[in-house]
Amino acid sequence: MKHFPVTRRVKSSALLPAMLLGFLTMSGCAVNPVTGQRELGFISEQREVAIGQEQYTPSQQSQGGQFSVDRGLTAYVQQVGNRLVAVSDRQLPYEFVVLNNSVPNAWALPGGKIAVNRGLLAELNNEAELAAVIGHEIVHAAARHGAQAMERGMLLQGAMVIGAVAAQGSDYADYIVGGAQLGAQLMTQRYGREAERESDAYGIQYMVDAGYDPAAAISLQETFVRLSEGQQSNWLNGLFASHPPSQERVDNNRALVAQLRAEGRAGGELGEARYQEATAFLRETKPAYDAFDEAEKLVGEDKLEDASRKLETALSMVPNEARFHGLQADILIYQRRYQAAVTTYDAAISRDPNYYDYYLGRGVAYARQGERFRANEDLQASIKLLPTALAMNELGTLALESNDRVAAKEYFGMAASAQGLVGEQSRAAFMRLDIADNPAQYVSAQAYINQAGRLVARVQNVSPLPVSDVTVEFRAIIGGQVVSRSVVVPQMAAGQGGDLDSTLSFQAGALPAAGQFSADVRGARVE
Repeated sequence: MKHFPVTRRVKSSALLPAMLLGFLTMSGCAVNPVTGQRELGFISEQREVAIGQEQYTPSQQSQGGQFSVDRGLTAYVQQVGNRLVAVSDRQLPYEFVVLNNSVPNAWALPGGKIAVNRGLLAELNNEAELAAVIGHEIVHAAARHGAQAMERGMLLQGAMVIGAVAAQGSDYADYIVGGAQLGAQLMTQRYGREAERESDAYGIQYMVDAGYDPAAAISLQETFVRLSEGQQSNWLNGLFASHPPSQERVDNNRALVAQLRAEGRAGGELGEARYQEATAFLRETKPAYDAFDEAEKLVGEDKLEDASRKLETALSMVPNEARFHGLQADILIYQRRYQAAVTTYDAAISRDPNYYDYYLGRGVAYARQGERFRANEDLQASIKLLPTALAMNELGTLALESNDRVAAKEYFGMAASAQGLVGEQSRAAFMRLDIADNPAQYVSAQAYINQAGRLVARVQNVSPLPVSDVTVEFRAIIGGQVVSRSVVVPQMAAGQGGDLDSTLSFQAGALPAAGQFSADVRGARVE
């Protein structure tokens, strides 16, 4: 780490307010379309919409993909969403999808891209409660809460680098790579109290204007508080993680609804019958999805036969659910039954061709059977939907098998940005290739003249891997001539260091001046 003189640091700090003021002046102010308050706005609406559009598909993919087996449910949620959008304060290209995920959750990306999990829909009682959820998310988008979070991050980082935001701390940090990490952060971020208060308050206004009974917003928050006190794990992993419930929010909602009633604006419909009709399939098939969730847990515990039996139960109830076929294929991969896995992935893809995981799994199965072309095709298809460390690592391995070191390094480098075991493996694979290309970044060499007048280098392997054939080139001016000599160290363990003698000697009184001798690492490799 560099250390600067205190006076230099003080001068830089003194300049910061002026630099920041100039930056903010160039950025200008904007009026929040929901609150009417003036606020700083670094991200234009065009960029905000573009971010949401770019991140919408990978964000859906990372959460189970769309609930394609019941398109009518998505159409219903879209209808409710559009009814609220019609009375909202900001016109954006809003979109609404239902995700195939049992965790009770909902989220909004900048630009009005909104998702609701089937797990949350299964817990609601009527359309007005759904309107409370969607209205809340619409306000997050309309009031720029996601964009504001990015802007705060920019100020803290001192630069407008949206793409540099990583998903550290999220559940997906060890899986998603590349630009899709931004979406993972945006949909798992925890909003501040003020943002949640705004979304509750204005979301209730939207409910009333759209003709819904705002009392549903009270009962909804009361349910959330009760579930949070019970510490139900599926809720804690979902809506509560990004939208923490509190008695304060219940009281605020109750006060707002009382005010609306005093103004004669309360009332409206609950839409219970419509909601029950729209979610009938969801409620009827809940046992199948419960069995699927249990199967996923059993797979994680390496109880593959038990998991397969659970899936057979789920498939007997909902044979057209692609996720059930996909997990069955995953089990076959773990059992190394690769051809059977390919056939089962085919069944999943025929039912839902828009989910990354089936292409990723089938690509792995093809790779294990030596079908590189088909494997590459499927893995490329998977990363178009969601770039993952596993797919990048597999593509790197395929490229290496084809002697394409450049492509292999690129893929391993992408996967290396992830956390977890796959990221660790990819970092090691990237390093094995990069050490040969840039050995001096992994093995250091510092030249000096010892007491006997010999040119020596203090050499150290600073990488976490053992290296071999470390070639150090010595150069020195001796008797007016440039002399060079290469010395090879056969093996160096990770972190190992020591002195390497060049065998070049200098006569007493004729030692070279600084800059007239050197030692450079020219080669190294990893077995």
